[in-house]
Amino acid sequence: MTNHLSRRSLLEQATRGLSSAALASLLSVETSHANTTETQSSTTTRDGLPHFAPKAKRVIYMLQSGAPSQIDLFDYKPSLKKLHLSELPDSVRQSQRLTGMTAGQKQFPIIQSPWKFHQHGDSGLWLSELLPHLGTVADDICVIKSMHTEAINHDPAITFFQSGNQQPGRPSIGAWLSYGLGSETENLPAFVVLLTNNTFFQAQPLYDRLWGSGFLPSKFQGVKFRSTGDPVLYLKDPLNSGEIERRRRLDRLAALNRIRSEQVGDPEIESRISQYEMAFRMQTSVPDLTDLSDEPQSTFELYGDEAKIPGSHAANCLLARRLAQRGVRFIQMFHRGWDHHSNVQKHLPSLARETDQGSAALIKDLKQRGMLEDTLVVWAGEFGRTVYSQGNPNTFGRDHHPRCFSIWMAGGGIKSGQTYGETDDFCYNITNNPVHVHDFHATMLHCLGIDHKRLTYRFQGRDYRLTDVHGNVVDGLLS
Repeated sequence: MTNHLSRRSLLEQATRGLSSAALASLLSVETSHANTTETQSSTTTRDGLPHFAPKAKRVIYMLQSGAPSQIDLFDYKPSLKKLHLSELPDSVRQSQRLTGMTAGQKQFPIIQSPWKFHQHGDSGLWLSELLPHLGTVADDICVIKSMHTEAINHDPAITFFQSGNQQPGRPSIGAWLSYGLGSETENLPAFVVLLTNNTFFQAQPLYDRLWGSGFLPSKFQGVKFRSTGDPVLYLKDPLNSGEIERRRRLDRLAALNRIRSEQVGDPEIESRISQYEMAFRMQTSVPDLTDLSDEPQSTFELYGDEAKIPGSHAANCLLARRLAQRGVRFIQMFHRGWDHHSNVQKHLPSLARETDQGSAALIKDLKQRGMLEDTLVVWAGEFGRTVYSQGNPNTFGRDHHPRCFSIWMAGGGIKSGQTYGETDDFCYNITNNPVHVHDFHATMLHCLGIDHKRLTYRFQGRDYRLTDVHGNVVDGLLS
């Protein structure tokens, strides 16, 4: 029997053929791109990376979510004693954008820090009495007093620090480094996230996208370790089968996934295969990592008794050192609770106490093991706090202040025992050596041997990078 095609049917079939050919062409491009990016081992760097000899091999980043008050911790302003409770001059505020929490205030009384500052080390670094342990490593750190950002609210500000953009959807810093440099080990992820137990009732929420991979393949996202129960979810085999059977089952699953990958050319299938393999290896490596029984008593004397409490900042600092020893490229700790819009005098001391000893111990521990010189350590929030009081000056709070704030860095190519940048007598505006978030990112990447302009990923027809189209390496921070 002869089939006769109508003109409409002929055109429909011809159109399908052209569409299929175009789709096949596109898929071949995507598959080719996937093959160049996904089949590499997790320990393999991108072609051409590092761009030059790195000072740092890895990063430990302690992110203080909520924005610590630079006025009460790092940026000593004895001039505020005479200005206490006086009105912040309009010439200083310069019609700066305010948050909705203080925009309705009729007065902006200056509040000096209620805590004393002392000089520490040969460098004479000024630090608040709230940070006595950090003072013992004053000559090993660099305090940057001139950080600034455009973001004035928490979510866009912390997203900016994490991804170089205020809008969600971009890869996080750790994902960029995982993509570019890989890991130094096959048995653990290149990017690990540690969350400190929250102790402040008004702490800002954290979202998984803050350590996400954005438009990069998902295998580059951070792996979150938990402080209760299994350190990593679903790591245990529910069937309690032996290693040989697990290996066979994983191989069969990988074979099925590769068949599907050849059919559709989806690079995420290769990511899935890679992550299954990593999970298999982590079934052995993670229990060993989190078992602290091999640590001597001197370790807990250094980090404090809280290091024995899972999920405390001190415990996470110790775990970060163990992760760094095992070759993890980027370790990020998140400590929440620094958002003090009222009663700073009550809340700030407890937050400082939670982080002080563990942070200082981490510096000492890395240094005595010869690891500080190639480990970049960062302690930073997402913006600063205002010099003027939010609400009642007797129970004062400090509002968000993106125009100037302080962070500190150590190790891995950073010049130690110095302060960088200056602010005015009101701790309100930068007067010398400003450092933008993009500059901070560019400098971090430089320490790792990466030219921030050359670490890119093509997405939707554009080459993206962590620093977008901005950023300069801050030479004054480098050793």
